[in-house]
Parts: sequence; C-alpha cells; structure tokens
Amino acid sequence: MLDHIFLTVSNVNRSVAFYEAVLPQVGISVRHNYDGSAGHPDLKGFGADGRIFFWLKQGEPHPTAVHVGFIANNQAEVHAAYAACIANGATNNETAGGAPGARLHYDPDYYAANVFDPDGYSLEFVYKNWKHKS
Repeated sequence: MLDHIFLTVSNVNRSVAFYEAVLPQVGISVRHNYDGSAGHPDLKGFGADGRIFFWLKQGEPHPTAVHVGFIANNQAEVHAAYAACIANGATNNETAGGAPGARLHYDPDYYAANVFDPDGYSLEFVYKNWKHKS
C-alpha cells in the first residue's frame, strides 16, 4: 500500500489551484500546508479519510519520472475528474488512452481517463469495478 508521494512542481500555487479543482472529483478533498524545517521542504498536501498522501513541493519537475493513478469510485468520477483537469489546464494524454473510456487492453472492466497536468505529469483516474465489489 502506498503511504505518500511527493511531486515536484514548477509553480506550487498554480499546481495547488489545479489539484484543488481536480482531486475532489475522486474524493480527495483535505488540504494541508506543511512548513518545512530541518532540511525538509515546504509541502502542500492533499488527502482523505484522515490521511494526507499526495504532496506538492516547489522545484524543477521531472514529468517523465512519475505516473500517478487516482482511484475513482465509479465511471462518473472518472468523467468528472477528466473534465476538471481539462478545464484547469491539463492536456489530454492520447498516447495512454486520453478521454474517459474502457481500457480493453488491460481488462474489459478497466475504465479510465488520462491527462498531463500543467507540469506534464501523467495522471490517470481509474475505476476498476472488480475492486469495488463487496
């Protein structure tokens, strides 16, 4: 299980605004500022359910080094996240499938949308219905 990830961004204020608009579409709505100390960088965090797990820090991005997949609870969340991304400066990642739809090369029940955030990081919003069955 993943505990947290740091994403280095070129303009932290722009990225905070982008992720504040996008992440609530998949249930990630908590924001936290961590003022760094003792060599630790200042961080802008996002999370849910009492956990902060997605952190932004100012610096030089390396977008080809990271792909982030966010869990969606249904296909509607995939569509909402994709729309919020495009409305807030992301671009369609056609190579990875782009707009919301089934990713049949993975599984018939793998439904996702793929974008590049404003720094060029590859983001995926994915609903895998087999992970949501009780």
